[in-house]
Amino acid sequence: MDRHERIANAFVGLADTLVADYDVVELAQQLIDNAMALLPITAAGIVLADVKGELHAFAASSQKTQLLEMLQVHADSGPCLEAYRTGQPVLVDDLCAEAARWPAFVERADEYDYRAVTALPLRLRTDRVGALNLFVTEVGAMAIPDVAIGQALADIATIGILHQRALSRSEMVNQQLQTALDTRLIIEQAKGMLAERGKIDTDQAFCLLRAQARRTNRRLSDLAGAVVDGAAMTEVLGAKSQKLPRQ
Repeated sequence: MDRHERIANAFVGLADTLVADYDVVELAQQLIDNAMALLPITAAGIVLADVKGELHAFAASSQKTQLLEMLQVHADSGPCLEAYRTGQPVLVDDLCAEAARWPAFVERADEYDYRAVTALPLRLRTDRVGALNLFVTEVGAMAIPDVAIGQALADIATIGILHQRALSRSEMVNQQLQTALDTRLIIEQAKGMLAERGKIDTDQAFCLLRAQARRTNRRLSDLAGAVVDGAAMTEVLGAKSQKLPRQ
């Protein structure tokens, strides 16, 4: 399958989220997966705003990327926050040159060998719900066509998140976003419990959790809740012998 076909399939997959009952957590992770598969990047992360407009680290391609997104939020400084607040892409071809602009973020990114970043807003016209960070390990600007693909993926994901506004009052959408943020906490708990019980790292734990949800056609959040309750721990860890999917 060539790149054009993979791009088309990615958009079709995201368009499938435009239904009344969708999982925002899975949508965000699908956006991460698509970005990793289609763009020349090393890592990706998403921050999402709650009903008060406060940002939260919501999805990431790895645990250390998740920690980097959390650092941005806690420091209230970083390219992802700037993209969210301005509604415009933030293109940084050399992070070391921006040490004075985002000191804590640049220091941690350097520890993780991230040398450049492209931050894209999750926006639809004047509505903004978060931002997507794309990291690379070499200095250099992302090609404009790749930036356009990344923004298009972010835009259609935003449409999925905001789709309920066309069907009901905006308060319901805000509640859905808040519920998604709460659900993410349960997923993080499940990852930690699986990692401890299975003696694996949290990235592998998330891969197992997500793969089992797909195999059994269950919502990721529901399965995570069952793991936290102790009802699905053995079920998920029992799949450890199978090949882990790419996160």
